[in-house]
Amino acid sequence: MRPSKAAPLFTPPLTPPNRTRAVTTRRRHLEIKSASPSGDGLSIVEPWGPVLPVAVHLRCRVVRQLTAEMVMLVGERVPLRRDRRRTSCHVRQISMYVCHVVLQISLTDIGYAFRRDRTTVSHACHVVEDRRDDPAFDDFIASVERVVTSVFGAPGGREHE
Repeated sequence: MRPSKAAPLFTPPLTPPNRTRAVTTRRRHLEIKSASPSGDGLSIVEPWGPVLPVAVHLRCRVVRQLTAEMVMLVGERVPLRRDRRRTSCHVRQISMYVCHVVLQISLTDIGYAFRRDRTTVSHACHVVEDRRDDPAFDDFIASVERVVTSVFGAPGGREHE
């Protein structure tokens, strides 16, 4: 009898492994891929658009959450269903505006982060800019801008001096 060679239990891949991990959120399934083989930069592969850097996606989500919390602090009453829908729409528009003006993120990237078109982001920026004629609304937007600047710093990583 001739001795047979046993096949190895595990054969290492010849190419580096695809550095992909799946993240499941409440509403959708996202893939997070490393931008480089060393795994330095991460990016999010959205099913509805191109690859977004994680920083852009997360910054937009944080700005939206900060804006929602500040709107709830200002509001005095529990909103009705119709008012709740309107409030969430205003929160999204303000968040898009602040992301574009303060963080200097492009309209296209903001649109992908909010799952909207870039023209919708442009419309939101125009709506917020038009509403800034009201002094109370302008003060509120200025306070949101200050909070976002204090959280993320000025664009490019420099603080305002």
